[in-house]
Amino acid sequence: MKKDELLKNIEKYWTNRAEGYSQVNLEELAGEKWPVWLSVIEEHMPKVERKGIRILDIGTGPGFFSIILSRAGYQVTAIDYTEEMLKKAKNNAGILADKIEWYQMDAQALRFADNTFDMIVSRNVTWNLEHPDRAYYEWMRVLKPGGVLLNFDANWYHHLFDEEKRAAYEADRNKVSSLGMHDDYTCTDIEAMEAIARQVPLSHIQRPEWDRQILKQLNGIQIQLDEKVWQRVWCEAEKVNNGSTPMFMVACTKAPVQQTERLRLQAAMV
Repeated sequence: MKKDELLKNIEKYWTNRAEGYSQVNLEELAGEKWPVWLSVIEEHMPKVERKGIRILDIGTGPGFFSIILSRAGYQVTAIDYTEEMLKKAKNNAGILADKIEWYQMDAQALRFADNTFDMIVSRNVTWNLEHPDRAYYEWMRVLKPGGVLLNFDANWYHHLFDEEKRAAYEADRNKVSSLGMHDDYTCTDIEAMEAIARQVPLSHIQRPEWDRQILKQLNGIQIQLDEKVWQRVWCEAEKVNNGSTPMFMVACTKAPVQQTERLRLQAAMV
């Protein structure tokens, strides 16, 4: 499959998923876990006055991060590749919609100037990108020196390439069924998503160590991997549905100006 065709299929999948995913976000916004999500993000917030902090929400989907951060008084810019997701996000934001800047944009080719944002947040995006290394480069480029990147993701669909993971995934499905719970996978086009997952690079890789190594090369300092963040931010239904695929957090601070320049000069001398 050609790369441009893969990107079209990814866009088509998330367009078709927009309605169901929006409902999931609305349930999150009405639930008990959104303050926990906000707390986790604010624990890593740069030491800048709140009103002056600019946050970029990459792959906003139906707007969950953008909405809770805008509620908290931050300046938020939200991007998504899928037009239908942005429509849902604006609708879900209600009266906050006019306070948030919305753009349809590729996470791998940002149309923002260097050093624009104090913080970048993203959830469940990196794993289904064609060029996640290029995306990280772009994210760090638009992040201000001293700014913070928080990427929440998981080894989604790694079970397609690992027999042990596959058995654990099947055990999750059986547990959900035995408890009479809603199976999150039943509202997705599993065949279409698995076809995409077999082609994007990160489905094959056990993360988040890969993320650490990429960010170290991109002037990232104080890189922190939290592989237990799911215990804080997931509700019980998410924990049962996705027990074999726990969410992790990659937190990375961009090197200050002085250190960035020093690293550049060192690289030029090699």
